[in-house]
Amino acid sequence: QVHLVESGGGLVQAGGSLKLSCAARSFSNYGMGWFRQVPGKEREFVAAISGGGGITNYADSVKGRFTISRDNAQNTVYLQMNNLKPADTAVYYCARAKNSMVATIAPRYDYWGQGTQVTVSS
Repeated sequence: QVHLVESGGGLVQAGGSLKLSCAARSFSNYGMGWFRQVPGKEREFVAAISGGGGITNYADSVKGRFTISRDNAQNTVYLQMNNLKPADTAVYYCARAKNSMVATIAPRYDYWGQGTQVTVSS
């Protein structure tokens, strides 16, 4: 069983920054992704990175503001979030893909963390 643990969420003012971390075992060689969800809405893709870290993909709403990265030696994936907006408020989940490729839809992921709350005040 793969156990993913997110951290780094919190409350920040608009324009501020947060860095989320996700620690996992059985991490190397698998694509990793970040999704977010607000109550009453479907889980939304945010960013993904390939198993080797060389390929990334972002939702249009976060391009230029968020950066996904990974440290395979530390079994950790990160999401650096800059210039945060109130619309970024959500529970953020990290997930492990079923293979090494970048994946932008939830069915291509088989393990999920418990989520971390990010709240951006205006």
